[in-house]
Amino acid sequence: MTLTSKQRAFLNSQAHTMKPVVQVGKNGLNDQIKTSVRQALDARELIKVKLLQNTDENIHEVADILEEEIGAQSVAKTGRVLTLYKQSAKKENRKLSQKVKEI
Repeated sequence: MTLTSKQRAFLNSQAHTMKPVVQVGKNGLNDQIKTSVRQALDARELIKVKLLQNTDENIHEVADILEEEIGAQSVAKTGRVLTLYKQSAKKENRKLSQKVKEI
């Protein structure tokens, strides 16, 4: 499912007050960070990932890799912060995805 512009705007408004949950540092985008992103998305459905100053990663490359390998969708790329969305596999955690489907 691709997000429409209205759905992106809604998710962006929901993520506005959120703090980054995962940080990509000097070790880059390794398997531990991908696992952390998977777990966080499964628990929350909407997260922010921050690229620290000491990383060599590009935000667009990180977004592409996470979209391909995890199946997440990037909502916004603001500076060094990436907002990701993915519907949770657990039904009890699917609060946000219900609202997104209604839009």
